Amino acid sequence: MRSDALAVQVERRIFLVRGQKVMLDADLAELYRVPTKSLNLAVKRNADRFPEDFTFQLTDDEVAGLRFHFETSKRGRGGRRYLPYAFTEQGVAMLSGVLRSSRAVQVNIAIMRTFVRLREMLLSNAELARKLAALENKYDAQFKVVFDAIRELMLPPAPPKRQIGFHVREETTRGYRVRRRK
Repeated sequence: MRSDALAVQVERRIFLVRGQKVMLDADLAELYRVPTKSLNLAVKRNADRFPEDFTFQLTDDEVAGLRFHFETSKRGRGGRRYLPYAFTEQGVAMLSGVLRSSRAVQVNIAIMRTFVRLREMLLSNAELARKLAALENKYDAQFKVVFDAIRELMLPPAPPKRQIGFHVREETTRGYRVRRRK
């Protein structure tokens, strides 16, 4: 399998769970071409290499939230019997040492490169957001005058004030008809 095709496959299988980018055990097993049961068994045999921040088991709610991503049936309908394990970037790196096959090393290199590329993309997006905020702050002072003028124009006119003093009001003709000349 070509490395760029493998990178695309890996990228599609990275999910965000508990605020971390993770890969699921079934996806890793498929990439390493081993049964999921064998992968999980190797992890359990080497439990000291996989602390909680390297791998963790998903909860029912997390599985339900991810169900549409990995298209499995519900528990009672022939799907997975156990909750899947999620591996963080460090957990995936540790897996290559546990599995010890040339395929595992090749796949692991592709996975690490994908994680690094994702991290670089996130950093560039954060830098872009920081620059945009700086531009907004810089031009806010200049545009504040314009926005204040626009707000003043949008205000409804003030009601006319009552004048102080004596006012002469001409009375209209009461009861008389005024004819207009043609």
